[in-house]
Amino acid sequence: MLWKDLWQTLLDTLGDVFPIAAIIVVFQFMVIRKPIAHPARVAMGFVYVLLGLTLFLVGLEEALFPLGRLMAAQLTHPAFIYGGAAVEIHTLHWADYLWVYIFAFAIGFSTTIAEPALLAVAIKAHQVSGGAIGIWGLRMAVALGVAVGISMGTFRIVTGLPIHYFIIAGYLVVVIQTLFAPRMIVPLAYDSGGVTTSTVTVPLVAALGLGLAETVPGRNVLVDGFGLIAFASLFPMMSVMAYAQLSEWRSARAGNG
Repeated sequence: MLWKDLWQTLLDTLGDVFPIAAIIVVFQFMVIRKPIAHPARVAMGFVYVLLGLTLFLVGLEEALFPLGRLMAAQLTHPAFIYGGAAVEIHTLHWADYLWVYIFAFAIGFSTTIAEPALLAVAIKAHQVSGGAIGIWGLRMAVALGVAVGISMGTFRIVTGLPIHYFIIAGYLVVVIQTLFAPRMIVPLAYDSGGVTTSTVTVPLVAALGLGLAETVPGRNVLVDGFGLIAFASLFPMMSVMAYAQLSEWRSARAGNG
C-alpha cells in the first residue's frame, strides 16, 4: 500500500513539476538562447526535487496530518477536559479548551523556529543590515507572532466566530503599525508573514485546524477547518514591527539617558 502511494505521488509530482521545468527550458533556449550550464547537474537536481517532494507529501499524509488530527481529538475530548468525569458534550465552554490554546501556541512557536525559510530570510536580513537586525531576535519575534496567531485561530474555531472579523481587525492593526514602525523593518515584516507558511509550519497547522473542526461540536470542517494559516501569516507582521518599535524606543531612551 505504501509503495503504491509512493508511486502515485511520484507521478503526480512529476506532472506538477514538469510544466515548471518546461517553461525554464523554453526561456533558456528560445529567449536567452544559451545552453544550460552543467546539464547533468541540473538533471540530477531535478531528480532530487522529485524524490524530495514525493517523500515529503507522503510523509504529510502518513504522519503529520494524522498526528495533528489525533492531538486535536485528544485535547478536545470531554474525558480529557474533565479528567474522566462524565459530562455532556454540549455543556463544554470555550474556556474549557485551555490546553488546545496552549498546544497551538507551543506548536506554532516550535515549528516557526525550525522553519528553514525563516532562517534564510533572517540570515540575509542580518547581512544586508550590517548586523542591525539580529538573526535570533527576528526569528523569536516571528515565532511569537505565529504562536499567538495560531492560538487566536484555534479560539476562533472553538467559538465559531466569523473569520473575517479577526482578519479585518488584524490588518487594521498592521496598517496603523506601518505608519509608525521604522521604515527599514516594514518590508521585512511583511515578508516575514509569508515565509512562516512553508514546509514545516503549514502541514501541522492545517492538520490541527482540520482536526479541531472535526472534533469540536457544531463546527463545519470546510468552513471552520481552514483559516489558521491566515492567522500564521498575519500576526508575524505585527510582532516584527512591534519588535522594531520596541528596539527603537529602547535605543532612544538609552540615548536620552
